[in-house]
Amino acid sequence: MYIPPHFAENRPQALFDIMTSHPLGTLVTQGANGLDANHFPFELDKDTGEFGTLRAHAAKANPIWSETASNDEVLVIFKGLDAYVSPNWYPSKHETHQQVPTWNYQAVHVYGKIRFIEDAHQLRSMLERLTHTHEHKVQQESPWCMSDAPPDYIDAMLKSIVGIEITITKMIGKSKLSQNKHVQDRTNLAAELERHGHTAIAEATLKSIPSV
Repeated sequence: MYIPPHFAENRPQALFDIMTSHPLGTLVTQGANGLDANHFPFELDKDTGEFGTLRAHAAKANPIWSETASNDEVLVIFKGLDAYVSPNWYPSKHETHQQVPTWNYQAVHVYGKIRFIEDAHQLRSMLERLTHTHEHKVQQESPWCMSDAPPDYIDAMLKSIVGIEITITKMIGKSKLSQNKHVQDRTNLAAELERHGHTAIAEATLKSIPSV
């Protein structure tokens, strides 16, 4: 990923925050049939391994686990906030007309070593944690849990999946929030993003301005 210095995000916690806020990652693997990409919601365990560990699961019908060797290097891409940026939202455009459209966004590329898990106990623990995390994010009065389903149904589901564990070896991040623009342009951009309903990236843009 091309990262100009002013867009580089090197803070591990900031990268973790993007990954946990946008957990649906794109797992890129290289097998006998070439490159492949699959999309999984990942659980981040930042306390296991030097740089952390990612966990997910796939259907056994998915050939990823038979076409990818254990300990192969893989790439997981997480896309964070993003929004189109019109040149009209920069005050300097109306003075010099030297602005062009662009797209602001956040992205994290995670490299690591993959292994697959078939042990039913480990799979159950992974699914319980993932379910707990996301059921509580949607703030229901009675979050769903695995015990709500019949035990034989859960057992059958567990037999139909395989776990994915990726030991992270490297992370690189990009947070393109118009850091290469003047403060007035960035402040006005945040206001326009807010006005167009992009509240989260508007807040991130303001936070990226040192004086704000």
